[in-house]
Amino acid sequence: MTATAAAHWTIDDLDFSRIALDVVREDETLFYLACSASFIESGSDLYTRNLIDYFEGDEEVTQWLREHWEPEELQHGRALRAYVEHAWPEFDWEPAYRSFLEEYATYCKVELLAPSRALEMSARCVVETGTATYYRALARATTEPVFVDLASRIAADEVSHYKHFYRYFRRYRDQERVGRARVFGTVARRTWELKSEDADCALRHIARTRHPAQAADRAWLRALGSRVSRVVSRNLHPGSTLKMLMRPLDLPPRVENALQVPIEHFMQRVFLR
Repeated sequence: MTATAAAHWTIDDLDFSRIALDVVREDETLFYLACSASFIESGSDLYTRNLIDYFEGDEEVTQWLREHWEPEELQHGRALRAYVEHAWPEFDWEPAYRSFLEEYATYCKVELLAPSRALEMSARCVVETGTATYYRALARATTEPVFVDLASRIAADEVSHYKHFYRYFRRYRDQERVGRARVFGTVARRTWELKSEDADCALRHIARTRHPAQAADRAWLRALGSRVSRVVSRNLHPGSTLKMLMRPLDLPPRVENALQVPIEHFMQRVFLR
């Protein structure tokens, strides 16, 4: 599926009655992957407000964020929620999400954005790279056809979003005359933060509803997080990820090729933390 085609999909395009329940019902790892993604995507309006405030005065950027990026991100959350509720109807999604959102909102602060608009756009490129990579990995992690379709659609959306953020990055980079060293610092730092406290927060709040007896056990939560990370790491295809990550650095081809192996190892470490 191309990014152009994905831009026009709606939840109605997904036939949840076709979910292969015999494949997913006992797959607790897939449950936590799908549910944590549904929580984080459903809270994306918090980030949208911060970005709109940050880029106030740039009508092209703020209009796209408001009219395209936010609706598509929120649709991801609704679609993932619908999948979870069809596959695991015993899970009470709404109160668990509300509990998560109360904590998650404390992580979404304007002061945590990069110090310049160009650098924040390069950070957004990293985030979209990470989410596209994540959903591609999820699509490979199961044979359940409805989830494969959903994860593939979301991954295509994230690639489309990346292209917009990259275009805006180039404009701001030229305006601000930001050097490669500063961009590299932002890209490296944001890449290391890809597997962030957001996912850990979601897992904690899901566990309180799904497995309340174990939810206070830190060792159990660490094991859960490791299991989830291994599924993503085993299904990474780093080639396209590396190209997306390095694109804002505008490196000579020889240097870019030389960096591919160490960056691939770095990405593996990020998703296995």
